[in-house]
Amino acid sequence: MFNNRALIGVIILALLAWFASASFYVVNETERAIKLRFGEVIENDIGPGLHFKLPVFNTVRIFDVRVQTVDSSATRYLTADSKAVIVDSFVKWKIADPQQFYEATRGNIQVAENLIAPRTDEALRNKFGQTEMSSIIQERIAAESDNQQLVGEDKGADTVEGAREELMVEPVQQLDQAMRDELGVHILDIRVKRIELPPEVTQAVYERMNSERERAARTYRAEGSQQAEAIRADADRQRQEILANGRQEAETTRGEGDAQAAKIYASAYQQAPDFFSFYRSMQAYRDSFSGEGKDLLVLSPDNSDFFRYLKNPTPDGTSAP
Repeated sequence: MFNNRALIGVIILALLAWFASASFYVVNETERAIKLRFGEVIENDIGPGLHFKLPVFNTVRIFDVRVQTVDSSATRYLTADSKAVIVDSFVKWKIADPQQFYEATRGNIQVAENLIAPRTDEALRNKFGQTEMSSIIQERIAAESDNQQLVGEDKGADTVEGAREELMVEPVQQLDQAMRDELGVHILDIRVKRIELPPEVTQAVYERMNSERERAARTYRAEGSQQAEAIRADADRQRQEILANGRQEAETTRGEGDAQAAKIYASAYQQAPDFFSFYRSMQAYRDSFSGEGKDLLVLSPDNSDFFRYLKNPTPDGTSAP
């Protein structure tokens, strides 16, 4: 009798323990839950804490509501100006409505990602098809510059995430609205990791860039040669002007000197004509016979005044006493 009572007590305690463990459940801070009764959702978006359910009748599904990432493979798109680009992107999303998410995917994250990926590809294809290549490059440069500035100023991860590319605003809004209606998830952002040209286009682009640089170099060289010729012509003109001015000034100075010398000679001649004549003849003798015996003059001494002072050395030409 005692053993039967003890066994019954153990069974009752076991049943109570099972009922307690099956009736209470915990939802963490990063989770949300839904309560079902025979597969039908009777309570949605259950927040963190300790909650009660009826065993057997109720089941609970718990979902992670932290941000999830769908990393897409590199995909080729055509821009508005028919330029092919290869875009590598990823999507940030999280569960917004646990009940709708459960009904659309049976709570399977992989199913949700398989549904998000093609819709993201469609949104990006439409956006790139409406945008020209130049605008895409400008948006990328502006977004990277903003992110670097925010990181340098230590604004925090949330602020950096806020520096979203303007190019992705419209696709994010469209995809978010569609996924809320279909899956009950919130699309936070679409980020582009890189944009590249296809391999078959890259070489052509490099060649075109090289041709443009060579053309620019030829233009610069031609402009430089033209400027050099202009500078040389201007320098030659200035040289000729300087030489002409110098020759003119030299001739003027020489003429003034000659006039001054003639004036001095005339004054000296007027003061002592005989001595002046004698002095000039002596200078002529000195200049004529300065070749150290190698000078030769063929003149008639009888009829030439040049030898007048050699025959009679007195200044007045009279015979010496």
